Amino acid sequence: MGKIYTALGLMSGTSMDGVDASIIQTDGKHEYKAILDKYFEYPKDIYNNLTRLRDKIKSSKDLKKHQKQIESVEKEITIFHAKAVIETLKKTKVNVDFIGFHGQTIFHNPEEKITKQLGDGKLLSKLTQKKVVYNFRQNDLKNGGEGAPLTPIFHEMLQKKFKTKPVSFFNIGGILNRTTIWEDGLLTARDLGPGMCLIDKWIRTNAKKKYDKNGRIARSGKVNKKVLHKYWSIFQASDPDRISYDTSDFNISFAKGLSLEDGAATLTLYTANYFIVHFKANERSTDTLNEKTILCGGGRKNKYLVSIIKSYNKNVKLVDDYGIDGDFIESQAFAYLAIRSFLKLPISFPETTGCTKPSTGGVLVKSN
Repeated sequence: MGKIYTALGLMSGTSMDGVDASIIQTDGKHEYKAILDKYFEYPKDIYNNLTRLRDKIKSSKDLKKHQKQIESVEKEITIFHAKAVIETLKKTKVNVDFIGFHGQTIFHNPEEKITKQLGDGKLLSKLTQKKVVYNFRQNDLKNGGEGAPLTPIFHEMLQKKFKTKPVSFFNIGGILNRTTIWEDGLLTARDLGPGMCLIDKWIRTNAKKKYDKNGRIARSGKVNKKVLHKYWSIFQASDPDRISYDTSDFNISFAKGLSLEDGAATLTLYTANYFIVHFKANERSTDTLNEKTILCGGGRKNKYLVSIIKSYNKNVKLVDDYGIDGDFIESQAFAYLAIRSFLKLPISFPETTGCTKPSTGGVLVKSN
């Protein structure tokens, strides 16, 4: 067993509703222990500033066009993250070696090799007086990867803890991605398409709510099969070799004209289709016949979506069923990635992001 390090991971996802903070202890390879998890909701002004900025960033040109606003919001959320760190550290006596600071993604385009996460690592280090590891995706891009997904190596750590394989972790965040650890230990991963981003955008636009709690709105609607089939056909005809996506790659315009309930129902089944296709493929493959399926991410809380998924595979489990709080998988992951980055261990691989070689990631900064 190697030296055990303690790290605090910070994650703010595509919902932009707040920050998850997690403290874990690990050697970066085999050992892993969760210490503490906390959630910090963004105040209304930060949430509004973030979502307005996100809606303006449609292309890489917009990053330059709105540079001043980006810098202003970046400082604002960095200060909020610092407060979250300070409050979290008050809840424990353990000494944190590193902070893994993912930041807030506002643009990700693998074709242009550009990714932008709001978050000033140097400022966070100064405010917290801690070593900070941030900018996790850039090195992967430099090595020919798509910069995402980055959580697969942490999923592999969980697989060792759960002692089960083959297993697929489906992370239902804004984007849906899948990590599979095969029987022989091979680790593969890729983004599959939209997760909750379309459903959430539909609800925000048409109901003035942040999301469809438990899928209640979708459950009360009726799927428009014509609209569903048309959009599914269009997306399935897109680039099959693409590994990662951004929420801006998808829009809700195809559901225009549908009622709130019918649009939610249609978009929810659209998301579930990615699981259905995976399960049907497994039925034809002896390699994945005994594969376990574990759901992670905020989308696992959408009971209607999960009920559709389970209607095609009753063996689907939530990561919570294994004693792990599913709300903090990604914040724990970036704590883990911070330690691996410090140890110069790879966090991405040709089979997970398309990079040309296993790549380390994360820039380390120390407070003055």
